[in-house]
Formats: sequence, structure tokens, C-alpha cells
Amino acid sequence: MFSSNFCDRIVLAPLTRSRSYNNVPQPHAVVYYSQRATKGGLLITEATGVSDTAQGYPHTPGIWTKEQVEAWKPIVDAVHKKGGIFFCQIWHVGRVSTYDFQTNGQAPISSTDKGVTPGLDGVDWSPPRRLSKEEIPSIVNDFRLAARNAIEAGFDGVEIHGANGYLIEQFLKDQVNDRTDEYGGSLENRSRFALEIVKAVTNEIGSNKVGIRLSPFTDFMDSIDSNPDGLGLYLANELNKFNIVYLHVIEPRVNGNKEVLEGAEGQLLPMRKAFKKSFIAAGGYDRSKGNRAVAENYADLIAFGRHFLANPDLPKRFELDAVLIKYDRNTFYTPDPVVGYTDYPFLEEA
Repeated sequence: MFSSNFCDRIVLAPLTRSRSYNNVPQPHAVVYYSQRATKGGLLITEATGVSDTAQGYPHTPGIWTKEQVEAWKPIVDAVHKKGGIFFCQIWHVGRVSTYDFQTNGQAPISSTDKGVTPGLDGVDWSPPRRLSKEEIPSIVNDFRLAARNAIEAGFDGVEIHGANGYLIEQFLKDQVNDRTDEYGGSLENRSRFALEIVKAVTNEIGSNKVGIRLSPFTDFMDSIDSNPDGLGLYLANELNKFNIVYLHVIEPRVNGNKEVLEGAEGQLLPMRKAFKKSFIAAGGYDRSKGNRAVAENYADLIAFGRHFLANPDLPKRFELDAVLIKYDRNTFYTPDPVVGYTDYPFLEEA
């Protein structure tokens, strides 16, 4: 599926951009994604909600309604016209939400009734409601339907968002999941929800159209595990059973939206060796580190976020070893359809 050329191994990481008004992708996203598309290059969308309970941030897109599916179609078409490969990242934020984001002002859902620390990341997160065992299949089904909708919209596949402290990770990590039923306790039980979603999605659209993103080593949104190495290795082995096309893992040296941390070099290697298909590493990479990771078989592809945001022609810049434009953190999440979104210059313009 992926080229051996390093520039084709540069992936646009999923980046929340907060410009999908009323949870509907907008025409300006056509420009944004097509700017970053190259022949054979993989782009992953910003996190896209699977249902009306999945929201936790302003202006994030969804893919659970017909209107949303239709709105994604011209965006996907624009990427495909430039030869790009386009996957839709599907998510549910779980407890990382507030009453305001829930349709009837109800409590957000989670694996637990323990909430995110109030004020963390500048938001007073609302206390969640623990999902009953009987409710879990309906959430799994939301992911299945979202995957079907993504294929209808024209995407080449979906990336299941199992990272960054959101709903799937709220089940995976033992410092969040305090359940005593078959979805809590042991590593196998805590992984059950994630693997049920993978099974449902692969059965719906085919394993060759499914990837997943994990972050066992991070503690973003109070989501911590006491044995991240064990969690990551177990999941890598279990995911082999579904023959999904890639595993995308965030480096332990990166934590949420913080700057790159020191240390933890090479910690993904056991997961990389265990997983049999394409392996994507993300977090804290530059051109030289990415080249080295691919050359040393540490990863098959490298995902870039902030650098790709500020340099829409990042593969070309890396190919030429050109100077990179510095990103402006202040405009990451503004709702403006141009500023900090489609106005970063290409190399010939700069």
C-alpha cells in the first residue's frame, strides 16, 4: 500500500483544527487537505466523531449523519485528485467532554464515573457516567456505522482513535478503568472494548482499510497505565489477529499537546517488532530523525503534525532539505477558515 520512497512515507498526522461548524466539514477543508496531498502520500483526517455523544471540543467534524457524509465527499475527492491516500480518523471523546457538548445536557459517557481533573487543559470537564455493560455494544456499533459512512464518503479507510485519553483509552488504561465486569480488571478485559471495535470495523469495511492509533505511554487527560510496555505489546500482538493495515503509535517522549520531552528513545521497538503490518511512529520527529527511524527499520512511516500544518508541501521541503516555516500555536484551534489553516506558504511562495 505504501511506497518505499521516504517522502511517500511522510504521513499527515490527525490534527484537530476546530473549523467544522456545527460538526459539519466545511468547503475550506477542501483547500486545507488538498494543499497537503501528494501522490502516494497518506493523510489522516482530524478526529471525527462517531455519534452525537462523541463531541468534546468546539467545531470538530462528525461522520454519523448523511449531511456530514456528503460534506466529506468533495474533500476526499480533492485529495484523490492529487493522488493522495486518505483515511478518516474516527473517535469518541468519552469523559473528555462537558454537559454543553452533549445533545440533552447529559453526563458524558466513559468506562468509569471518575472525571478528568477540573481545569485540566483549561476546561472544567463534566463528571462522566459509567457505561453499563449492556450499553457497550451500541457504542461499538457507532464505530462500525462511522466506518461504513467513511467508505461511503470515499475515504480509503479509517483510523480508529485509541489514543490520547479518549473513550477507547479510558477502557484500556488501569488508572482510569475501575470496572469489575468483563471490561475491567485484567489487561485482557480492559482491551476487550478496543478489540471489539476493531473486529466490528474490519468486518464492516475490510481489514485492508483499517488502522488504529495508540498511546500507551502518555498520561494525557489523566489517562495513565501502570504497565504501558505490557499494554502496548499485548495490543500489538492482538491486533495481528485482525490483519489491519497499520498500527500508529505515539512516542513516549510526547505527551498530548505539550512540547517534546527528553528521553524514551526506541521504546516503541517491541511493539514495532510484534506487529506484522505497517507501523507508523509519531511524535517529536524532524527530517533527520524520521530518515533514521525508517532506515533503521524502527518504523515504516513517520507521522508529522505541527511541521505538516505549517508546511503544506512538507514532503518536497524534506526532499530538498529546505528550511521549514515555524508553526503558530496561537492559531491551531481558532475557527477562522484561513488564518493558521490555509495561509501557510508553499516553498516557491516563501
